[in-house]
Amino acid sequence: MRVHICAVGRLRAGPERELIDDYLTRFDRTGRALGLGPATLTEVEDKKGGGMAAEAALLERALPKGAVICAMDERGRVMTSPDFAIQLGQWRDMGRGDVAFLIGGADGLAPELRAQADFKLSFGKMVWPHMLARVMLTEQLYRAASILAGSPYHRV
Repeated sequence: MRVHICAVGRLRAGPERELIDDYLTRFDRTGRALGLGPATLTEVEDKKGGGMAAEAALLERALPKGAVICAMDERGRVMTSPDFAIQLGQWRDMGRGDVAFLIGGADGLAPELRAQADFKLSFGKMVWPHMLARVMLTEQLYRAASILAGSPYHRV
């Protein structure tokens, strides 16, 4: 199952980019044998200043046809890492070819796009900067693959 992270805004070179690249590489390496991956990051940017509606249109264009859509949203479901791994594995086992995680810009995702999501996931009640949310998501993807592979990376 291919994993797509579709995010608003461009991340420049720096520590966040290095962490994301590292975790995506680890995910691809660990997930390959499990039928997970590759993982890709698609960044979109509304250069005309159309706000959330314009960002939503760009994100919709980045979505693979038929993908499970998972909106990263503060109102979403809070899960443990093992539960997230199980969910990822269930989507894979259902024969879903793609899952797309959507990360909005500074104002979040447009309500219409959020409503289209098959699943909404939250990293807790606190709001996180969208650039750090990418790092956290890529780490959790790697952690999920590690859990499914029985690796000692995740400790209970």
